[in-house]
Amino acid sequence: MAVDTITRPKGSTGEFKGDIQVNDDPPTKNDLDKVAELPVLDVNGKPHAFRSLYTSDSNEPLRVLIIFIRHFFCGNCQEYLRSVSTSITPDGLKSLPTRTKVIVIGCGQPNLITMCARETGCPYPIYADPSKNLYAQLGMIRTLDLGPRSPQYMQYSLPSAMVRSVYQNLKAGRSAFRGGNYWQVGGEFLLEDGRASWCHRMRNTRDHTEIPETRRQLGLDGAQPPLRKTFSSGIRRSSSQLQRRLSDRRKSWSRSRDRTEKSSPEGSMMEKVKENRHEEEASERWSNKEWKMSGTAVTNDDGSSR
Repeated sequence: MAVDTITRPKGSTGEFKGDIQVNDDPPTKNDLDKVAELPVLDVNGKPHAFRSLYTSDSNEPLRVLIIFIRHFFCGNCQEYLRSVSTSITPDGLKSLPTRTKVIVIGCGQPNLITMCARETGCPYPIYADPSKNLYAQLGMIRTLDLGPRSPQYMQYSLPSAMVRSVYQNLKAGRSAFRGGNYWQVGGEFLLEDGRASWCHRMRNTRDHTEIPETRRQLGLDGAQPPLRKTFSSGIRRSSSQLQRRLSDRRKSWSRSRDRTEKSSPEGSMMEKVKENRHEEEASERWSNKEWKMSGTAVTNDDGSSR
């Protein structure tokens, strides 16, 4: 495989500190043949041969973008999947001349696939490679380096992403240690008709391919990607919803108060007084109208006419 040779000390696990310089040469046909039968696990833990993800049973051309993420709790990778899910939609893929699919593979246990899909809103199939054999054979490395900058696809700050990751770990209970190796990083591979035409291997934990480049590789560069809803827009939406709920609650309280006043003895008496007052005023207005029509003036007690 055309991947830069990295000297590893004897007994090393292949884990490195720093931004590792690996190249982005796509795996050759011979490389893919070596990993074709390696298993990946679906959400139910059922194994599938890796080649079944990118080969077609028919003669119809097929392109598959395979996204290798880190462990399933990785906040950086979750942010990437959120951006992919809103910028590269299934409807957008249907508009392409060649049938195109997106598949995600993580290095944790398959029982966490549901959590990953829920947290990211990912509409694409997610598989697990807990053995990490695919990662190793396809030239992906291990590092904990964050890289020199925050990528565009991340809309949460790094501390926020880390807090979310810790919270998900706590919620997972016994599965907290089944998310995958924290050192493992991934990459993106585009396979067309069973051959790799493009790939990107991550140099650090935030080095997924930026969304515009991924769209360009898929042939979606001619269309403007949909804007992903930001955290601030979510706050504004929540604030507006809260204001509407408070307004509805005030109206409900007002109606409830009116019903209470009417149902109480004091309330009933006040209602009767109001009704009598309205009847007297209406009767007086009607009498004045009749007298005016007959030409007769109405005299007050003090002698003045009205």
